[in-house]
Amino acid sequence: MTTRETALSELASIIRSKNAGPYRVTLDILFTDPDLYRRVRDSGSVTKETVAAAYGIDVAEVASLFNVDMANAIKVTLRRKAQGAFGETDMYGCQQHVPLLGLPVALSA
Repeated sequence: MTTRETALSELASIIRSKNAGPYRVTLDILFTDPDLYRRVRDSGSVTKETVAAAYGIDVAEVASLFNVDMANAIKVTLRRKAQGAFGETDMYGCQQHVPLLGLPVALSA
């Protein structure tokens, strides 16, 4: 069996981010194909460690990561400085998903 790496953005239907309160940003990875969702979920490619590496942050800054099987979704929550803090570049958290786009996912062919 061969394995190939594919960018998460080529597999997921929607990858987005938004505020989850003044100290958190939530990331949604959504799939329209339930089989593809399960393959990505089970690949071990989307973990707190790989997300932290994609963002260049400590794994402790990844507050949660869980699968929502009934929605074919992976949800991630990141800690952040207070919304609107000095140096804040994205008040709404809507541009924070970008590092996930290139996250490599190893799928068996």
